[in-house]
Amino acid sequence: MERQTRVPGVVLAASLLLAVAGCAGGGGAGDDGRPTARASIPASPSAPQSASPSASAPGDDGKPAAGDVLPGMVSAAVARTQLAALKVAEPGTMAGYSRAKFTHWAEQGDKCDTREVVLKRDGTDVTRDSECRAVSGKWTSLYDGVAVGEASKMDIDHMVPLAEGWRSGAAGWDAAKRKAFANDLTNPQLLAVTASSNRSKGDQSPDLWQPPAKSSWCQYGRAWTTVKSTYGLTVTEPEKKMLGTMLDTCTP
Repeated sequence: MERQTRVPGVVLAASLLLAVAGCAGGGGAGDDGRPTARASIPASPSAPQSASPSASAPGDDGKPAAGDVLPGMVSAAVARTQLAALKVAEPGTMAGYSRAKFTHWAEQGDKCDTREVVLKRDGTDVTRDSECRAVSGKWTSLYDGVAVGEASKMDIDHMVPLAEGWRSGAAGWDAAKRKAFANDLTNPQLLAVTASSNRSKGDQSPDLWQPPAKSSWCQYGRAWTTVKSTYGLTVTEPEKKMLGTMLDTCTP
């Protein structure tokens, strides 16, 4: 999702709907996609863990705790503490960026890759074929509240897009840490959303794009902040301000 200029978060309908499901290529493309070959993910991702305690954790079935659709969520109070501690910096250059530098979707066992694991986790009544591909199920997209009954209409979004991660610190990571970031099933980094909302978001930060369903802002702000805190990524001043606005929508 290479971005040449940071533009307001509006739906670039004609060009974005023609983009392939993936971050590679031009600015604003969606954040979903499948690799031509699956790769195994390290047993212990080399990602720094936030010192802040989580308010909830995924259940044994991989589902998020009650009240949230994302795993590894923290309370609004913890998220505000994380946000205050984030380093503020101007976005880095996109020089050298390639989606291929963030290996995805990694093999997760039983012929399933990260994408299929998230589709199963975020849906209900999901059935799979012999290759672990979701063939039926029901999903409700956090970003726009749309209910979907076809897996092909869902994308797996990186909460903090790969290109945004690159601009805010991932350019200096090694391959193992980028792979962990792109396949993180523990922190609130991956979720199934409608393809249209994912491609509307592209690689934009919260100051430039917000989920159209304002009811999702509390979760979105907590998730984005937690991911940036966990991986030691930077934020811009406008991004930090908008994240604060999103956290202010959380009920006490």
